[in-house]
Amino acid sequence: MKQITYSDQFCDWLVENGYTHCFFVAGGNIMHLLNSARKRFECIPVIHEVAASIAAEYFNETSNGKKSFALVTAGPGLTNCITGIAGAWLESRELLVIGGQVKGSDLATKGIRQRGIQEIDGIALTGSITKDTLRIVKPVSRDEVEVLISESRIGRPGPVFIEFCLDAQGAPANAALATKKVELDIESSLVEIPELVQVLSSLTNSERPILLIGGGVSRRVTESLEIVLKNFNIPIMVTWNAMDRVDSRNNFYWGRPNTWGQRYSNVLIQQADLVIAVGSRLGIQQTGFNWESFAKNAKLVQVDIDDTELKKNHPHVDISVKADAGTFLVELAKSIDNSKLPDWNSWKEFGREVKESLPTNEKSNSRNPLFINPFDFVEQLSSQLNDVDVIIPCSSGGAFTTMMQAFNQKYGQKIVTNKALASMGYGLSGAIGASFANPDSKVILVEGDGGFSQNLQELGTVSINKLPIKIFIYSNGGYASIRMTQANYFDSEYVGCDESTGLGMPNWPMLFSAFSINTVVLDPEDIFSEEVLKKLNDSEPYAFIVPVDPEQTYFPKITSTVLPDGKMQSNPLHFMTPELSAELASKVFKYL
Repeated sequence: MKQITYSDQFCDWLVENGYTHCFFVAGGNIMHLLNSARKRFECIPVIHEVAASIAAEYFNETSNGKKSFALVTAGPGLTNCITGIAGAWLESRELLVIGGQVKGSDLATKGIRQRGIQEIDGIALTGSITKDTLRIVKPVSRDEVEVLISESRIGRPGPVFIEFCLDAQGAPANAALATKKVELDIESSLVEIPELVQVLSSLTNSERPILLIGGGVSRRVTESLEIVLKNFNIPIMVTWNAMDRVDSRNNFYWGRPNTWGQRYSNVLIQQADLVIAVGSRLGIQQTGFNWESFAKNAKLVQVDIDDTELKKNHPHVDISVKADAGTFLVELAKSIDNSKLPDWNSWKEFGREVKESLPTNEKSNSRNPLFINPFDFVEQLSSQLNDVDVIIPCSSGGAFTTMMQAFNQKYGQKIVTNKALASMGYGLSGAIGASFANPDSKVILVEGDGGFSQNLQELGTVSINKLPIKIFIYSNGGYASIRMTQANYFDSEYVGCDESTGLGMPNWPMLFSAFSINTVVLDPEDIFSEEVLKKLNDSEPYAFIVPVDPEQTYFPKITSTVLPDGKMQSNPLHFMTPELSAELASKVFKYL
């Protein structure tokens, strides 16, 4: 009878904790773990370890209770997936990464740089971008493992890392280590919220309130939003990470304010007299670089699970509520007394006027008839997708910005990005993870050619698994957002941003053909033709090339001035470029 190893035992514990999928790249220093994992999980090999960590993050974000983890070998296996760990850390997302390590007896000690082959200190590398780490030099108890992995989802979520020495993996199983002594209460959350009375009082006295929903409000509690909406029709905005929490067709949905956000949303939030931010850390991307001017005339309420975010004082917060965002919404809904709340009709009417006056697809953007205007493309794409689709709008650049500014989401869609790290190359790996988590849905990926090129090797993963991912690539010959920055601030002295400055881009049809994925170039005169719609809705992977003018403009945007001392001075959220006419400004800046 074959001996059961500690890695078998360890993987059994993961199964009992809800893990079903493993994204991995094989390696010698995880050979026992991989042998154990293949018998217990759906194991998906990827080409590069960064794809494993990103795919696991997006799988967890879009699944309905299933969990995945990334398994990588020692040395380059870990260093390759650091970007994915960092992204999950900044976005406060659950992620378990298990890395191999050399035998415990081969570990470098006393200042030795390296002893074992491929050895590098994974605990030191990941310590600043994980909630917790564990090095297993010899077998540890089930309790120690489960407490560690539970850290990923307790309180403010974030990645955890386990470094597993090779000899510990292959050690005999130990029944004594399997005894469970610690009962984890992962779902418990704060219900007593003493500040709730203050928040309700502020609502009662408010004339222009806004409820800003952040990514801290998980999808499983979004029904709480519907309860709140039924109890009182307060205008609602969402952050980019909470884009799919509210249907864009809701009468009181007022968009996505952001440094690169929708103009009408920025204009309205700056004129509120009360902003209740639930599950948003109110980072600089949300408030604008000129954060001192964010909602300057409003009482600001921030609800966050992380006390440090509440105390950072940028922006200044009037009422800080340390609580789970979803729990807060439930308790808020329970506490509402309609008879004591205003109807806010004049504020809502003003919001409707501003929204009609400031469309998200602005005429100020260039429209070369030989190319597809990306804002037009996004609007049309929105109308073609249904409410069970999963949308991955990449994480940076012009493709990302246009998706965030012009996409009209439907309730039921799942939309995931990683804006905090804003790394190019996230999209394809994220789409792969989302596709495995949602096998009955089509996954829509929108990414620029520059970003897509950074991880295009994972087309092999898409192809061999026949994942129904529909890939839309903005083809403009390079890095459009970097080109635009160099045009605006450095007199169009371009460097390393497009093909004319030495940046090589693929021949897309030839590239996709090499991976047995069919391609179509979209027609500027008929973007979603009958042929395109047929391919969009079938069950095969497909690539759609979106020809975009290299000189395409991406307005509106917050602009900055470079001062003589080199510092940057940014406009507040409501002053976006291009400036509004005096007549329109007087109309939409009514409360400024």
